[in-house]
Amino acid sequence: MTSVLVTGSNRGMGLEWVRQYAEAGWRVFATCRHPERAEALAELAERYPGLSIHTLDVTRRDQIEAVAAELADQSLDVLVNNAGIFRERWGRDRLGQIDYEAWLETFSVNTLGAFRVTEALVDHLARGKKRLVVNISSHMGSIADIRAPNDYAYRSSKAALNAASRGLSHELAERGIGVLILHPGWVRTDIGGDDAPLSAGESVAAMRALVERFAPAQSGRFFRYDGVELPW
Repeated sequence: MTSVLVTGSNRGMGLEWVRQYAEAGWRVFATCRHPERAEALAELAERYPGLSIHTLDVTRRDQIEAVAAELADQSLDVLVNNAGIFRERWGRDRLGQIDYEAWLETFSVNTLGAFRVTEALVDHLARGKKRLVVNISSHMGSIADIRAPNDYAYRSSKAALNAASRGLSHELAERGIGVLILHPGWVRTDIGGDDAPLSAGESVAAMRALVERFAPAQSGRFFRYDGVELPW
């Protein structure tokens, strides 16, 4: 059975990745920080026997290692590094108001979190058939397209994720593992807000299509949900 692990899967985009892959009959390992509070995720687990829920905070090495050990005998086809935070949105980080602790936390989750999880699960991926890491980035991490101030922590964390993912793609190519960097679009979630034009379902369905069509030549490149390649 084709398998996927999704981080930050208790709500928003992560929950939708889980929902769609479960509906498609995949073996789904859904992870989040507080499974006991993830009511929507629990409802999906009751409906789909191939879905299991695991405690995982992407900033905690002990929890990451515990999940890797739980899945020690499993192969993994796709890893979706979805977990992310956006602390300073809506212009709350002008000079003189920057929260540097929040900036460090943003890097720990958005950039280092994806790498902590990938590093721990790389052997599981190598045993899979599809062997693909999907790092959820953002157009806001495109340095070439920064045309406004603010959002410094989020922008820089995603730009760093992009750069590191590009380098990672070269290392993982030796093991036949690809790295796909995706911008999900402006989506109606807690981060995107109610005015966003895309639903989570629309965005994830489009990104899943990119996962299905993935070719090695796309590894380490940065794409919008609709397949348009984005500038760095």
